[in-house]
Amino acid sequence: MFNPGGGSMNKMIKQAKKMQEQIAKMQAELEERELEISSGGGAVTVVINGKQELASIKISPEVIDPDDVEMLEDLIMAAVNEGVRQSQEMVSSEMAKITGGLNIPGL
Repeated sequence: MFNPGGGSMNKMIKQAKKMQEQIAKMQAELEERELEISSGGGAVTVVINGKQELASIKISPEVIDPDDVEMLEDLIMAAVNEGVRQSQEMVSSEMAKITGGLNIPGL
């Protein structure tokens, strides 16, 4: 039976399935990774995981000033935003290792 391109299609399907398995494994591993980010010279420290979830936050008592709540809010926001950015960068970097830089929608 003549099957033009059938062999390469099967090969492509196998490669896609292997890539899908690698991505699932990588996502599970990234969920376990954590990044620790500080702002204000260590006044606020956050831990963000590979799912871009805030795992913990620590605030030095020295920066808790009831007369300057805005400064503390800014430090927290800066640490969380940087943590999310670094977590997204980590995920993108790991994904590129698997996909070889292919732009796959939804990943």
